[in-house]
Amino acid sequence: MTNQLPDRDPEETAEWMQSLDELIRSQGTERAQYIMRSLLQRAGAQSVGVPMVTTTDYVNTIPVDQEPEFPGDEEVERRYRAWLRWNAAIMVHRAQRPGIGVGGHISTYAGAATLYEVGMNHFFRGKDHPGGGDQIYFQGHASPGMYARAFLEGRLSEEDMDGFRQEKSREGHALSSYPHPRSMPDFWEFPTVSMGIGPMNAIYQAQSNRYLQNRGIKDTSEQHVWAFLGDGEMDEPESRGLLQLAANDKLDNLTFVVNCNLQRLDGPVRGNGKIMQELEAFFRGAGWNVIKVVWGREWDSLLEKDKDGSLVEIMNSTPDGDYQTYKAENGGFVRDHFFGKTPETKELVANLTDEEIWNLKRGGHDYRKVYAAYKAAMEFKGKPTVILAHTVKGYGLGTHFEGRNATHQMKKLTLDDLKAFRDHLRIPISDEELERDPYQPPYFNPGADAPEIKYMLERRRELGGNVPERRVKHAPVPLPGDKAYEVANRGSGKQMAATTMAFVRLLKDLMRDKEFGKRIVPIIPDEARTFGMDSFFPTAKIYNPKGQNYLSVDRDLVLAYKESPQGQIVHVGINEGGSIAAFTAAGTSYATHGEPLIPVYVFYSMFGFQRTADYIWAATDQMARGFLISATAGRTTLTGEGLQHADGHSPILASTNPAVKTYDPAYGYEIGHIVRHGLEEMYGPDSKDPNVIYNIMVYNEPILQPKAPEELDVEGIIKGIYLLEPAKIDGPRAQLLASGVAVPWALDAQKILAEDWGVSADVWSVTSWNELRRDGLAAEEEAFLHPDAEPRVPFVTKQLAGATGPIIASTDYMKAVPDQIRQFVPNEFATLGADDFGFADTRAAARRYFKIDSHSMVVRTLEMLARRGEVDASAPTEAIKKYDLLNVNAGTSGNAGGDA
Repeated sequence: MTNQLPDRDPEETAEWMQSLDELIRSQGTERAQYIMRSLLQRAGAQSVGVPMVTTTDYVNTIPVDQEPEFPGDEEVERRYRAWLRWNAAIMVHRAQRPGIGVGGHISTYAGAATLYEVGMNHFFRGKDHPGGGDQIYFQGHASPGMYARAFLEGRLSEEDMDGFRQEKSREGHALSSYPHPRSMPDFWEFPTVSMGIGPMNAIYQAQSNRYLQNRGIKDTSEQHVWAFLGDGEMDEPESRGLLQLAANDKLDNLTFVVNCNLQRLDGPVRGNGKIMQELEAFFRGAGWNVIKVVWGREWDSLLEKDKDGSLVEIMNSTPDGDYQTYKAENGGFVRDHFFGKTPETKELVANLTDEEIWNLKRGGHDYRKVYAAYKAAMEFKGKPTVILAHTVKGYGLGTHFEGRNATHQMKKLTLDDLKAFRDHLRIPISDEELERDPYQPPYFNPGADAPEIKYMLERRRELGGNVPERRVKHAPVPLPGDKAYEVANRGSGKQMAATTMAFVRLLKDLMRDKEFGKRIVPIIPDEARTFGMDSFFPTAKIYNPKGQNYLSVDRDLVLAYKESPQGQIVHVGINEGGSIAAFTAAGTSYATHGEPLIPVYVFYSMFGFQRTADYIWAATDQMARGFLISATAGRTTLTGEGLQHADGHSPILASTNPAVKTYDPAYGYEIGHIVRHGLEEMYGPDSKDPNVIYNIMVYNEPILQPKAPEELDVEGIIKGIYLLEPAKIDGPRAQLLASGVAVPWALDAQKILAEDWGVSADVWSVTSWNELRRDGLAAEEEAFLHPDAEPRVPFVTKQLAGATGPIIASTDYMKAVPDQIRQFVPNEFATLGADDFGFADTRAAARRYFKIDSHSMVVRTLEMLARRGEVDASAPTEAIKKYDLLNVNAGTSGNAGGDA
């Protein structure tokens, strides 16, 4: 702050410094903080240029004189913390026994045990707490520590511990590798090991808590969100990219705890730099409260004696790579290479032995320092808090593990390692017990009557029960009746409407339902007007905890922008990752809060699965429920937007997620039945698996939406295919299959084939290629495993059983989408598809270019019939000339209009 300015009066400067020192001595650091802040505020008002202080010295944020008394029995907690660390390491070690070798991670929890245990004993509230309980995002690689605690608490047995990472071979006694709610639905709440997703989801969980509070659905005022993260994980864009939301919404119900062990998975995070300082600046600049826990209590007296600041200067200038090296050496090495940098600092430790220097702990291993940080975080109001805790990866595991670059990959301990680790933790296990079978050293559990275990369980009882724990009992969801779906069934009359608009009209009526409507959470990235959802603004309003404190530029419009703390719409901005995080928080509210919410995320189709598939995978791991609406779908439907907006493949990407059901409806009435069935599957009384997400493709091309037919095959809509329009003439037979926006092309092709070529073609609406394939594969699996039973016929095979002639399938997607059902259809099968990058052009020209339009369907049908001898062999060539098939300007499938 001063190195660029001259000191014109050093004597006066010294007097100011002495005055500040005296203020701290006489009235403490808290008063000094107030005076300094007041001076900075006055300096700013007088236009005195004072730079923002984004980093502080490499010392603890909380001064010694402001540390609270530690309320627990530190010695008792230290004893069972040692048992936890032993059992966590032994569980992973035993999982490497001969014939198993499933891996695991020892070092992360070894270094983070104190960070978790201070929370477990004094802060983390369970679900039986009167306030409702906290949400805690555990660092994925630290999962062995949570299992070790559950073992001491009596929640897990030794047999369970030995089932670590053996989820099928040890079924009934299996533990998932990382926090996976889908694998352990009563234990884990939040999946975190795909790094970067934890911090993102934690931010939106904290926002969702406030959303529930502000909308009057649930009182969440006493619930806190804790996210445990790694310093290497903070390199992920998702880890830092959404910090502004937490600051803007003043989410003081959120605390990040970053375990700064200075190591990634294979080496230093910032070998030449200082990750704690970097993160301090980043978070402070993003509007967060920052608390650094750098040094343990053993350093307090040394820092107090550091009158000239030499020690602090060495702390500031030493790079992380050196700090890592120090912990892989010994006390003598630290004396020479750290304290030996100046005569003053060397003298500071002259009276300390090498062992005492080695025992100068880092702050993340000191109960009192961590407790002080957590307490300060809970008491701080108006901002989210990040705690940066300095630790050692592999702490206490011995010289082969501590601080080593390879420690993350090290899965087992040698016999000497085991003995040294036992001695360090003072575990009452003999050499003979360890030597008996070094691959299976014993766990340690003194039993439920041990005073330490009683103390541990009492602390959890006072804080509201087990953590982690997942519960799914929730408030009943009264589903809407027939009236809510009338708008979908009656069509659009003489008005043209795209399926996006048909869906939005349906959603609006669902939101009007007196009992059910409040549970819908519309999530929009930033293009509500593109999707026709600006009509929601005046009534549902946009959620903003601060309300609307400005004069809206469009206030005179009927559809003016309206923000409110009670707003229902989550309008996340240009932020697809945050949208899925908001979707996940809302879609799992039935479990985290016992209050179901139904998220409906409407997005540009291309920016859905292509951009956020990993986040959606985590959402389904967490068993989120809701609707993903892929709007402006299709490779040719978005006309002028071009290559990076033209989605021709997201149904294939969606098919890779087992919990996602993807539909491609052509009409509003199909959407109505799909949505209704989705709600019944998620929250109806007869659902076999409610943990599903419905992904519905909708388009922006306006058409006349037909009324629902009188004799509608609703089962066909839900399962994936129904006969939409039977052939009206007799002639050579063919079957035209299409989905979504391609159905009108198929109907045109049916008419052209009849009028120009005398071909009799049926038109089928395929509402879900993906679900048809899943059903077919399931039937094959059943037949494979039960060869003596009558094989079940796949639904698509059954539907097409009486349909003769070749099948021609066309969609606005790549050929792989309809090709999913090829093996289940006995007919000759041909696929038309938009395989290639998209581009900007008219719909008709684009469809003609890809050869997916009505005339392409006609020609392909004629070719297949000609090979069978059912039409003249010259018909295909004549048709190509007749319809000018090679000329992109001759296409007629599609119209102009629709927002793009």
